Parts: sequence; structure tokens; C-alpha cells
Amino acid sequence: MAAVTSSANATSKKKGLNPIIIIGSLFFILGFVTWLNSVLIPYLKIACQLTNSESYLVASSFYIACLLMAKPSAWLLKLLGFKNGMVAGLALMGIGALIFIPAALTRTYAIFLIGLFIQGCGSAVLQSASNPYITIVGPPESAAKRISIMGICNKFAGVLAPLALGAVILNNIDGFDASLVNLSAADKIAQLNELASRVIVPYLLIIVVLVILSVLIYFSGLPEIDTDHEDETVAAANSGKTSIAQFPHLVLGVIALFLYVGAEVIAGDSIIGYGSSHHIPLSTAKYFASGTLTCMVIGYIVGILFIPKYITQQKALVLCAILGVVLTALALFTPKYISISCIALLGLANSLMWPAMWPLALAGLGRFTKIGSSLLVMGIAGAAVFPPIYGLLVDKISAQTAYVILIPMYLFILYYAVAGYKVGKKAVA
Repeated sequence: MAAVTSSANATSKKKGLNPIIIIGSLFFILGFVTWLNSVLIPYLKIACQLTNSESYLVASSFYIACLLMAKPSAWLLKLLGFKNGMVAGLALMGIGALIFIPAALTRTYAIFLIGLFIQGCGSAVLQSASNPYITIVGPPESAAKRISIMGICNKFAGVLAPLALGAVILNNIDGFDASLVNLSAADKIAQLNELASRVIVPYLLIIVVLVILSVLIYFSGLPEIDTDHEDETVAAANSGKTSIAQFPHLVLGVIALFLYVGAEVIAGDSIIGYGSSHHIPLSTAKYFASGTLTCMVIGYIVGILFIPKYITQQKALVLCAILGVVLTALALFTPKYISISCIALLGLANSLMWPAMWPLALAGLGRFTKIGSSLLVMGIAGAAVFPPIYGLLVDKISAQTAYVILIPMYLFILYYAVAGYKVGKKAVA
């Protein structure tokens, strides 16, 4: 690992920008595109006249790609390497964004979902390349610190995304549904078509940014890392291993990450609708998702300052899981604004889970790192599974009580943080 890292650093100094800056820009655009979903859910619910459960298919279409693209992502990275894999991911995201234009012009929800799915495919490839890269480009004990820096880039973009898109597509949205009641069928369709068309210009701008960034990455001096190389300790521990299934700490890590991403997306993507369920105007509620993301940024800053100097990444994961359970319990039983604040504060609980899980799950994988990282990316599919379940619970019970789904999710993450990450790792020094 040390040899690979020093070689990468030397190459980056000779050829241009530090890898941290390059990967940081990728995490920023990835965060911007991903967290637009928190605005797209209430927007498409109105524009396409959907139920709550139907509207949460926005998250499902985007994140289910991570499940389906796990194996193809690993194959693509083996074929292209990390850098060109990042370029391929950006290109796919651009194609998905382009599909939003015919979707808006025809106001067809299925086409929107196809565009989101292709964006999700690009995101999966980009995640498969960038997350293990930033994990192994430096010392393993400070991996959570580096990922926290990436998290700030990602979640700062997440703070900006709902504000920027919300200002355009949710402008004067309060009372829009009510105003449709007294319109003729033709006028109602005209109003809904106008609302759907608001998404075109923002996504054209996103396409331009994705193209520019992919060109910059392609011509950058980003060094390649040989994950097939293993030091003596890792090689001895992995002797005779032929399958990724022989690393139970990774398998449990995939499950933990699957649950974590589901919890994170529920907290971020549902909070606008949750505020609306309390009769808070959308013109106000549209800012709530940025509050959740701001809490995540604060958590990342804490991680950068304290990991590994004062606290290990494993202990940080324990504390975050406990905080998730406590905040969820409070959200279930407190009044309106306090409950909404607890959901926003879940951003703080969620912040260091991703940075801590990746190095814990990838530890000791050696030549299995690329396939291991693709399986972890597959865990992102939790965001496709749990938000629609939350949406169904909202339709059946209430938006507040539906958050009970988060409790068992955080409890499993707590188990992984305490014991699961050690399973099967006794032979590793």
C-alpha cells in the first residue's frame, strides 16, 4: 500500500493536480446530481400527478442501477482502469440527463425514470472508481479522513442542488395543485406541461458541466493504482482465497452500507414531503433538505478534525449509529418542528458512516479490491429499496410514524461497527 501510495503521489506531482482535488470535483458533481432527487420527488409528484409511493420511484430508478451495475462496473474498471472508468461514468450521467429533455417535453414519468436510471448507472461506475481510489491512495488509518473531505464536496453540492433546482422548478408552486381543480382539461394539461418544462434548462446546464469535467479528467495526470499488488501480510492472509465471499467482513459491510444508504436517502429525500405533511408550504419546506445536507457537512468536518488523531473510524461509526437510533426515536414522538429538526440532524448521524464503512469493509482485500468495491457500490441500491417502502408507509399510516423503518437499520449498522467488521479477519495482522 505504501509503495502504491508514494508512486501515485509522485506521479500526481509531476503531471498536475493532486488526486484529492480531482476526485473532490467528481464527488461534487456526483452529489449535485444525486441530491436533486429530493426536489424531483415533490416536483414530479405534482407535474405527473403521482401518489406518494409512485413519486419515490425517483429514488428507486436512480439507485437500483447500483445493484444492476455492480458486476459491469467491476468489469469496466478492470478493462479501463480507474481514470477512464471515471470518464465513462460521467458520460453515462450526461446521457441520462439528456433524456430529461424529451421526458419534460412529453411529461412522461416513465421517460423521466429511464433518464434517472441511466444517471444512476453512471453514478455506479463513478462510485466504483472514485471511492476505492480515494480509500487506497493514502494510509489506511486516515482513509475515513480523506473520504470525509470527499463527503464535504459531495454534501456541499447536495446543499446547493435542492436550493438551485428548487428555485427554478418549485417557484410559485404553493397552491398549484389546488389551482388545477377549477381548470378545464385543456388548461390543466397546459399548466402541467409548463411545470414539466421548467426542468429543461437546469439539466442542459448539468450536461455541459458533465462534458467539461469528463474532458478534464481524461486529459488529467491522475495516476493509476495497481490494486492487484498485495504486500506480504495481505498476500499471506489471502493465500488460497478464490472468492469475494470468503471475506465475511466485506459481505456484512455491504449489508450495512445497503441499510445506511437507504437511511440517508430517506432522511434527505423525504424531509420536504414530511414538512409538507405538517402543512408547511413547499416554498419553505424546499429548504429542509439543505438542512439535512448541512448537518452532514458539519459531521464530515468533525471527522476531518478528529479522525484518526482523537478517535478511530470504527469508534466514529459506533457513535453515529447510536445517534441515528436516538434521533429517529425522538422524531417519532416529538411535535412538528422538533421532529423535522431531528430528521435534519440525522444528517449528522449519517455523515461518518460512509467514510468509516469503506475502509473497514475493504481492509485486507488486496487483489479482490475492485470486485469488493463494486459490491459495496451495489449496496447503494438500499436507496432504491427503502424510500418506496417509506412512501408506502406514509400512504398507509403517516409520514411521521413511517420513520420507524429507520430503527432496525441503524441497529444493524451498530452491530457492524461493534463486531461485524472483525468477522473473518483474525488472520490479518
